[in-house]
Amino acid sequence: MNPAALFSLEGKVACVTGASSGLGSRTADVLLAAGASVVGVARRQDLLSEWVEQAGKKAAAVMGDLSQRDAVEQIASEVALPFGAPDILVNAAGINTREPADAVSAEGWDKTLELNLSAPFFLAQKLVPAMRQKGWGRVVNFASLQTFRAFSGGIAYGASKGGIAQLTRAMAEAWSQHGINCNAIGPGFFRTELTAPVFADPELERANAARTCIGRNGELSDIDGPMLFLCSPASDYVTGQVLMVDGGFTAK
Repeated sequence: MNPAALFSLEGKVACVTGASSGLGSRTADVLLAAGASVVGVARRQDLLSEWVEQAGKKAAAVMGDLSQRDAVEQIASEVALPFGAPDILVNAAGINTREPADAVSAEGWDKTLELNLSAPFFLAQKLVPAMRQKGWGRVVNFASLQTFRAFSGGIAYGASKGGIAQLTRAMAEAWSQHGINCNAIGPGFFRTELTAPVFADPELERANAARTCIGRNGELSDIDGPMLFLCSPASDYVTGQVLMVDGGFTAK
């Protein structure tokens, strides 16, 4: 196969949750650049509208709160309206309440698990039938350093991201026989809205960089290649995997 065709998404439709900022927004831009039509999902209408205006005619937005279980079905219906049923789903929406173990609230726990773990499954469940009919699809979940490591103040977030690894494997077992590959990408420390408290401390920022094999924290562009790989025909024989994009943080 032509190497360029391996990574082309021409004719594909992608849905990216959490598309209003951070790695979700970056993912949406990468998939657009590869030729896909992209529907971004997020809670903040102003940021979504700004993204669509910048992205052009192959971008559309659906405003919705995936932490509300009863909203998922409506969101799934709406994302299929602009360009047709998605071939690709990237579950990038997430939350980290950073509550210490002794202070975790039921509300914080439930919201974290609902958005980070339940929403990726139930949204995929709604979108997979159309992928199955086409015989091709991609689901990419967002794992984390906390999929494998325990961090202070991260018990709810870590539980959700540990669950993502097993959810991804279970999705692969259920759906890959129908041509729907399911994988997860695990970012290290990237400067985003979600990690702002980490990067606000210069000493902590330097310490995290030193814990990687490469010696620096992630730049948004570092996600481009791995994400495109997992969303494209280049990953036809890759499923059920967690690809850590962390500069070797989890290797040390």
